[in-house]
Amino acid sequence: MLKRFLGFCGLLMEFLVLSGSPAVAQEVVAPPINVKVDLVQLNVAVTDNKGNYITGLRPQDFVITEDGISENIALFGQGNESVRAPVNATPSGVSPPDFPAHQQTPAASVPESELTSRLVEGADVFVLFDTSNYMYRNFAIAQDAIADFIRSLERPNKVAFYSYSRDLSRAALLTTDRSQVLRSVRTTVAGDDAALYNCLLMTVQDAANSSGRKVVIVFSNGPDNASTVPPEEVAELAQTTGTTIYMVSTQQAHLEPISNAVFQRMTAATGGKVYFAKTWKEEQNAFTSIRDDLAHLYSLSYYPQPNPNRGWRTIKVKLVNGQYKNYYIRTRDGYRLQHSRSSSKNVPSAQVEASP
Repeated sequence: MLKRFLGFCGLLMEFLVLSGSPAVAQEVVAPPINVKVDLVQLNVAVTDNKGNYITGLRPQDFVITEDGISENIALFGQGNESVRAPVNATPSGVSPPDFPAHQQTPAASVPESELTSRLVEGADVFVLFDTSNYMYRNFAIAQDAIADFIRSLERPNKVAFYSYSRDLSRAALLTTDRSQVLRSVRTTVAGDDAALYNCLLMTVQDAANSSGRKVVIVFSNGPDNASTVPPEEVAELAQTTGTTIYMVSTQQAHLEPISNAVFQRMTAATGGKVYFAKTWKEEQNAFTSIRDDLAHLYSLSYYPQPNPNRGWRTIKVKLVNGQYKNYYIRTRDGYRLQHSRSSSKNVPSAQVEASP
């Protein structure tokens, strides 16, 4: 009798396994993926075929698409002016319809003052200075060019000064106190090997904590010879966090094919520029060009329309009228949604969380 009972139990367990019983399946269910989708902010430069900045454009002059989906501008600004909600804008909701109601945040329901506080005037500017042994010959000249640039920035901008060789030094954190930053510039000393991409990644991570316009300006005298981080990872993080990268480099890096190509790709992908300066005067001109760029950028922000894509999203910005067909637009070309897994049963499976 006992053998017959045990045999029946064995058959029952085999049946449950083969039939995919819910009681068994629950043990292998993957934890939910949490995805954050927040306000997407774009720094957009518009120039003519001679490189002159086009000013005076209005929100209705721009068309934004994300993965081919038309987006509505929620906030708009130019240069260092305060951003504002367009009068005739009809912003889309933050979240797809199946997101929890308490996490749906349509732009129309958020006070304009609250939105504007997230995108302040000016920019948060992070200057990253190469103090590796590549810099020995031109160290003081580069310090002068950076110091002149910092003095020239308009007051709404906050500035941080970092330096790098093998390691990153956060010499001056974000501040409006120009004298503090200038002291940090003057007290930097030369180091050894150059881990540019490692240190640039950490700088972009710091910039990601800022709201509004985020800019990293790199002064590099040569290639990277000590990083473990690939430049593609740095570029993608900058795109995803909305951080524009500018690079001022010497002719030495320009003559090194790999660094030349990487600098070009990284700055273009984030909406910035690269400058190869042979002389002190060209270094000064490069920083002047960056300052002018910051003063003429348009700020366009939108809440993404419902989009099933949980990976890389492609952004395109165009001008609507035919008279603008000879104008050129420079901005970042996309961002990747940030995913995280949670094993907690109390976390909604479609929780919103990202910083495009």
